Amino acid sequence: MKLLIIGASRGIGKVLLQEALKEDHQVRVLARNPEKVASSDGRLDLVRGDVRDQQSLAEAAREMDVVCSCIGVPITFKPVDLFSVAATNLVTLSRQQPELKLIAVTGIGAGDSKGHGGFLYDRIFKPLFLKTIYEDKDREEEIITSSGSNWLIVRPAGLTNGPRTGNYRVITDLEGTVAKRISRLDVADFILSQMVSPTQFGQTPLITY
Repeated sequence: MKLLIIGASRGIGKVLLQEALKEDHQVRVLARNPEKVASSDGRLDLVRGDVRDQQSLAEAAREMDVVCSCIGVPITFKPVDLFSVAATNLVTLSRQQPELKLIAVTGIGAGDSKGHGGFLYDRIFKPLFLKTIYEDKDREEEIITSSGSNWLIVRPAGLTNGPRTGNYRVITDLEGTVAKRISRLDVADFILSQMVSPTQFGQTPLITY
């Protein structure tokens, strides 16, 4: 499939890029600084641009089957708007290209997954260090879920650098659930599996062991 990744210089986006190429998908990356994308694979199409800019996003997404937003920001105490601005532009894009599948990676604690991350995460780490980030992730999810697009929001549990196992839980009913851990590679595994065999679109699954 033809996959556009936004946010491929690090984290989940980086491993998604690596695994997608291994599976022979046609991969394009939209990046403000393409030189920071660590891949020497000649099949990769690197495009300079910014998800905040509607025109560069639309050009990068041309002829793609799936666009996956893996964007992130460092811990900050300042107001954040990257996620909501990106979501607005991605929704606009999906209306221009109705056949496009939209996947966005948010995280445990976004939307109605708030309170399912465990005591330390929910009561200490998230409110002290991630407050403004998750306020904007909430806005991102609301924009996407109310858009009418063909969307999937992926909420990973606490991330690790562990292996790709393909063995994890996909949870949509969060009652009684406390998120554990998930490797970035298994998040990529889930995204790639949904690209090929979509069963969770229109939902906000938590991915955890």
